[in-house]
Amino acid sequence: MNPLLQQLNPYPFERLRQLFEGATAPADRTPISLSIGEPRHAAPDFVLAEIAANLHRLSNYPSTAGIPELRQAIAAWLQRRFCLPGVDPERQVLPVSGTREALFAFAQAVVSPGPDALVMSPNPFYQIYEGAALLAGATPHVINCTAESGLLPDFTSVTDAQWQRCQLLYLCSPGNPTGAVLPLAQLQQLIALAREHNFILASDECYSEIYFDENAPPPGLLQACAAMGDTDYRNCVVFHSLSKRSNLPGLRSGFVAGDADILRAFSLYRTYHGCAMPVHHQLGSIAAWNDEAHVRANRELYREKFAAVLALFAGKLDVAAPDAGFYLWPRLDSSDTAFARQLYASENVSVLPGSFLAREANGINPGANHLRMALVAEPEQCVDAARRILRCLDSL
Repeated sequence: MNPLLQQLNPYPFERLRQLFEGATAPADRTPISLSIGEPRHAAPDFVLAEIAANLHRLSNYPSTAGIPELRQAIAAWLQRRFCLPGVDPERQVLPVSGTREALFAFAQAVVSPGPDALVMSPNPFYQIYEGAALLAGATPHVINCTAESGLLPDFTSVTDAQWQRCQLLYLCSPGNPTGAVLPLAQLQQLIALAREHNFILASDECYSEIYFDENAPPPGLLQACAAMGDTDYRNCVVFHSLSKRSNLPGLRSGFVAGDADILRAFSLYRTYHGCAMPVHHQLGSIAAWNDEAHVRANRELYREKFAAVLALFAGKLDVAAPDAGFYLWPRLDSSDTAFARQLYASENVSVLPGSFLAREANGINPGANHLRMALVAEPEQCVDAARRILRCLDSL
C-alpha cells in the first residue's frame, strides 16, 4: 500500500457520522440536511434534453481534451463573465470530470515531492486540498481565515522562507465555508508573489456564480491577470464547475483554464489518469455554459432563502450574509461538535461542525465554535431548519 495513505485525515462527513453515533433523531420530525453542499434546485430541462438526445454518443470514446465545441463554449463564457480579452480554447482550456477530481489530480501533476515541498491553502478549507498535497508527497501548510482577517487567509502570516518552499497555493474564492471573496487587488498581489517565488496559483472558483448583487459578481484570478495586461495567465489556473452554477452535481462537468504550459503538463497527466468526460455530458455542458437565464434564476432563489433565514436569525445567532456562495458560517458561544450532535438528536437537522473543516495552526483551530450550514434545500425546508436551530439554541 502507498504509505502516504496513512497520513490522510478522516473526511468531515465520516467524522460527522461518528459524532452522531448513539444519538437518535426524533422520528416525528422530517430530517433536514444542511451539512452537505449538494445543490438541490432543479437541473435545467434544456440541458437534460440535450444529454438525452445524445445518449447514442456512449458508443464513442471521449478524448482527454474534450470536443472542440466544448472548449470554445468554455472560452467564450470565461471571456464574457470575467471581461477577458482572449482565451485560447486549444491551449488554455481543459474540460474535467468535475472539479473535485481535478483539484486533487492537479497536485499530483505539478508538485515535485520532497521534504521541503509546501502546498498552501486557506484554513478552514475544502478537504481535497489537504489530501491532494499529502498524496503528492508535499506538506500541507494552512493559512488561517479569522474574523480579524475578514474571513480571508491571513497571507501576512506566511514568511518569505515559506513562500520560497511553496510549490502550489490553493485559493478558494468565494470561500468554502466562509463565503468570503478575494478582491481583485489582493489577487494581483498573490500573482506577483507567485511569480517572484515561482509557485502555481490554483483558484477554486466553483461558487463564483452564486452572489447577491447582479452588478458586482466576484472577480476571478484570470480577470486579475488580464487587468495587469497579462493574457498568458502565467503561473495561474482556475477551476470552474457546473455543479453549483447550473445545479448539475451529478453531471461531473467542469474545466481548468489558464497558463498553457501548466495545462499542457496537466493534460499529459490526465491522458494516463483516464478521466475524460463522456461526449453526451460534454454536449449538455455546452448548452449550460451558453445560457445565463437559468443561472440568474438560481441566484434569485438563493437570495430568497438567505433573506428568509437571516431574518429569523437576526439578533439570535451570531451570523452574517456571506459575500457569495450558499453557506452560512455562524459563530457559537459553545462547542460546535456538541451543538451539532444536540441539534441532530433533538431536531433531526444536520449541520457540519466548523472544526471538522480546519486544522490547528498558530495555536488555534479557526473553524472551532462555527457551523457550516448549506442553504441548498427547498426554501420551506431552510426556513423550517432555521426555526429548529433557534429552538435548539433556546433549549441550551
